[in-house]
This record gives sequence, C-alpha cells and structure tokens, in this order.
Amino acid sequence: MRLKGKSALITGSARGIGRAFAEAYAREGATVAIADIDLEAAQATAKAIGSAAYALRLDVTDQSSIEAAVKAVEEKTGGLDVLINNAAIFDLAPIVEITRASYEKLFAVNVAGTLFMLQAAARSMIARGKGGRIINMASQAGRRGEPLVAVYCATKAAVISLTQSAGLDLIKHRINVNGIAPGVVDSDMWDQVDALFAKYENRPKGEKKRLVGEGVPYGRMGKPEDLAGMAVFLASDEADYIVAQTYNVDGGQWMS
Repeated sequence: MRLKGKSALITGSARGIGRAFAEAYAREGATVAIADIDLEAAQATAKAIGSAAYALRLDVTDQSSIEAAVKAVEEKTGGLDVLINNAAIFDLAPIVEITRASYEKLFAVNVAGTLFMLQAAARSMIARGKGGRIINMASQAGRRGEPLVAVYCATKAAVISLTQSAGLDLIKHRINVNGIAPGVVDSDMWDQVDALFAKYENRPKGEKKRLVGEGVPYGRMGKPEDLAGMAVFLASDEADYIVAQTYNVDGGQWMS
C-alpha cells in the first residue's frame, strides 16, 4: 500500500501500459482517474478495476479538456498527487515521405500534450501546497535516431528534455518530475508499429515484432506489467530524492 490515500491521474489509461499502471496504483492504495480520449473504454477499465478507479474523457491536445480533467480530479478527491503522462501516438515513414500533418499530430499529442498536461497538474499541486509526483513516459526511441522513425524519436527525445527542465524547475515546490523510457512493449501500439514496418520494409506482418522481441537481451518483448513497478516506485515516498531522471525499463536494450 505504498500509494495509500494518493490521488492519481493517468492519461491514455483505458488500455495497454496506462491500464497496467492504473491497476498497479489501485492495488497500492491510490484512487485513479482513468483519463482517455475514448470515454467508453475508460469507463470499462474503471469498472474492471473497481471502486478505486473512475473514468474521465481527456483529449491532451485540447487545453480546455486538460483543465477540466484536473478540476474533476480536484473535485472528486480533494487534489491531485500523481500524474502519469502516458498518452502517445506513433507513426513512421522515410524522411522524404514524412508529412506535415503526421509531424504536427505526433508533436501535438506526444510533446505539447505532455507539456500542457504537466503544466496543469503542476499548477494544481502548487496551489494545494502538498507537492506531488509527475511521471512522463518517454521511450528508448528518445535516446537515439532510427531511419524510419525520425518524428516519433524526436518527440520522445523532447519528453526526456522536458522531464529534465520541469524536474529542475518544480522541485522547489516539492514536485518530483521523472520519466520512464520503455523498450519494445507488446501492446496495441506495437501491432500498429509492426504493420507500418511491414509496409516500409516489405515484411510479412508479425515478422518485425518477432525479430525485435528476439533482439531484446532479456529474451522477449516487454509487457505493460513490466513497467508498473517503476511507475509505483517513482510515485512513492521512496523516490523523494529522485529529480529530473528518466529510467530505462527495457530488458537491457539501452544503457545510459
């Protein structure tokens, strides 16, 4: 019960990694807002988790939606203690085929969504005066470039940089900002990734996913549950002296 009495909001948590975080937080005693653009899916997830969870519709590209979600958490639980910026989207293409529309959409969700969600949460936490925890989901893709994944890699590098800057700025308010950089995680998003690689690398569907999994030193792709321990730890009192760091949880794919 390391998060007993804490109020958390997790973006993009109706499924996948976000849902695994929400389930872990509920087990550890937190009350969790399942915040997702798909309200029906968020409601189903909250129902499955039980009384510790409730659903909110959230579009991280819409400032009024962000502010409404934070206000809803304040009204329901008395204040926000933990934010996980998990909502993200993916696309890939060779450099000469990247479209402005794809670029703008990825940066709107992955970078601006993270920044302005973080900002709204920080303002709420500062006004309350009890500090808090903000956890940003980066990626090993933010540690390096890839020939077909330039824009997504750039968005996740930006998340790592934002985590550093926000962490240094907000710790004076006892708000710890840190990040998690997963490797390859078997999820709905990776099925989309596999299909895009199949298109651009002329592979049968499923082959890229298999090869990537075999290339992980641990011996398999990650599962959403593999990341939950770090998410709980960074939200707990045990992580009080950790500031502006992004932790790799990737089965040994990247060392930094």
